[in-house]
Amino acid sequence: MLGTYNYGLVVISVLVAILASYTALDLATRISASRGRAARAWLIGGAFSMGSGIWSMHFLGMLAFSLPVPLGYDLPITLLSMVIAVVVSGFALHVVSQDSLSLRKLAIGGVIMGLGICSMHYTGMAAMQTHPHPTYDPLLFAASLAIAIAAALAALWIAFTLRAESEWTRYAKLGSAIIMGFAITGMHYTGMAAAHFAPDTICVSGPLVDNSWMAGTLTGTTLVILLVTLTLSVIDSRMISRTAGMAASLQRANDELQRIALHDPLTKLPNRVLLEDRIEQAIAHAERSKVNCAVLFVDLDRFKVVNDSLGHFVGDELLRGVASRLQGLVRGEDTVSRMGGDEFVLLLREVEGTPDALDVASKALAALREPFRVHQQELYVTPSIGIAVYPEHGNTAQMLITRADAAMYNVKKGGRNDVRVFATEMSTFFPERLMLENDLRRALERHEFELHYQPKVELADGSVVGMEALVRWRHPRKGLVSPDQFIPLAEESGLIVPIGRWVIEEACRQNKAWQDAGMPHLRVAVNISGLQFRQKDLLESIGYALGSSGLAPECLEVEITESVVMQNASDAIVTLERLSAMGVHVSIDDFGTGYSSLSYLKRFPIDKLKIDRSFIRDVSSDMEDAAIVRATIGLAHNLRLRVVAEGVETAEQLEFLRALGCDEYQGYYKSKPVAPAEFERVLRAELGLLPLTQTSVAA
Repeated sequence: MLGTYNYGLVVISVLVAILASYTALDLATRISASRGRAARAWLIGGAFSMGSGIWSMHFLGMLAFSLPVPLGYDLPITLLSMVIAVVVSGFALHVVSQDSLSLRKLAIGGVIMGLGICSMHYTGMAAMQTHPHPTYDPLLFAASLAIAIAAALAALWIAFTLRAESEWTRYAKLGSAIIMGFAITGMHYTGMAAAHFAPDTICVSGPLVDNSWMAGTLTGTTLVILLVTLTLSVIDSRMISRTAGMAASLQRANDELQRIALHDPLTKLPNRVLLEDRIEQAIAHAERSKVNCAVLFVDLDRFKVVNDSLGHFVGDELLRGVASRLQGLVRGEDTVSRMGGDEFVLLLREVEGTPDALDVASKALAALREPFRVHQQELYVTPSIGIAVYPEHGNTAQMLITRADAAMYNVKKGGRNDVRVFATEMSTFFPERLMLENDLRRALERHEFELHYQPKVELADGSVVGMEALVRWRHPRKGLVSPDQFIPLAEESGLIVPIGRWVIEEACRQNKAWQDAGMPHLRVAVNISGLQFRQKDLLESIGYALGSSGLAPECLEVEITESVVMQNASDAIVTLERLSAMGVHVSIDDFGTGYSSLSYLKRFPIDKLKIDRSFIRDVSSDMEDAAIVRATIGLAHNLRLRVVAEGVETAEQLEFLRALGCDEYQGYYKSKPVAPAEFERVLRAELGLLPLTQTSVAA
């Protein structure tokens, strides 16, 4: 018995196969670009979508075939053929999403997939309720099997090759989908041609549903599934592309910021951060190679006179000239660095000993004594130079710099314009610094610290939504000491840990007291230093502060700089996750000034990014700052993070940030950091609460 075909359905089946093939190629890109749950979700959804597309093409091809007798299909067996199509599709997508596809994997995968497609087809044929069952031509049967395996091999190789996302691959995918579609339908119709129906064939059950209605329903449903899958894939691709673009923009900005952060903007020389890193590398090299390295600390004598009498422009040109001459004295592997002001440091990476360092210092003395021509004027300066040599005078970067500095200071006291090597009798701490450190050690027990508060403001409506607690030291003789003076000293001496612990406890106590007095439940933010963040009892001390004060964890926010969390990212993630589990909010402070890896950024359980004030200062007039801020806000919002801008001082800055979609700001435009009583008074007045009374809770 010979059958006939509805060629309209045949054409539709080919188009469905092409669409299913294109969907499969696109899904291969999505799966390989995703990780974790997202990759598994795309794999499962893709298997169902691709499998239903291939199965629908097969079933449409069967519906296109008609015999002189009516045809019916066994529902369980038909569904089984669909399950086979979904499983085979899932296997194919899994194979092409691997990092590599060897010839062995390709061959095994192609054979399994080809056999799976044939199983789907012949299982579907077995669902035809005819008697007797059709027989198959061995040659055509083998040909259909060969076509299926060949098509599977080609499909796997093409999908793996074209899974990268680029402009040209879109057109390549379309062409490949057409080839794959014809290959799949070729296998199907070869298999159909292999079937022989006996002249006395009858349908056991008869058709349950009209074939034309079933074909239309099946085609429509399949198209909807495939088109929805493709639409989701395109949307996901565009979101990933947009996020990647912003990440790339921010990465370029970060690279430029890193260069700026590691170099002096005036002379373009390495700054202290980069210098210390290079000294540590030189020490490691010296230890391995059994050689010495040396640090020369160079300070210009009476440079202040040049600045005061001729102006800073002349002084800047003079510093550039000094930098150039010093660079001409050293080898390529050595480093010339500007520490700030008129201070320079030379790192001699490999020397025989102190005599080599003295030789270079003598050359520096001679070179800098020669007159400098600046703005048609001849200027004369002399240097004071101190020397420290590894390992004789220290085994860390900080120790070598400090002792070379002490030797230079000894030159200053002895009359300037000379060179000296560090000796043990030279004090490494100047009297004023030593006195300040001694006072700092007693400041906590004498209750000389106090907290000032700066409001955080919602950009959308101007309401105060939180505040940052900032520590201040009220010295009994010096008055209010600038944080720039005592915070670095506290960090170097380790005193920052007990001071930081007190700050957390006092901020929690004060915030809870305000809440009990009827003030709104605002979130108070405290800064966590690098040393404090690495303490094993950090979580316990925060828990104690919350417990003893009664403050809800969601009313506390800890601010940590990105450079601190990136020092040991894996440990930082654990600590931040535990803080988040406690209910405490976490924000990354001074974002953009450190060395964060964007691949880690999305892994940190953080709530906010704080853009450093250095980018806000000229955001409304500097295109580069504006681009960095725009990229940061876009990236943060894509990661579902809020953004806080620091250092807002003008209405122009505020309006620009509002236009960029920034969430919060803080800065002098709203208020400088103020004492608790003043903060409470201003907030009460803004909220229309009762004025302060003698029983105010402000400390």
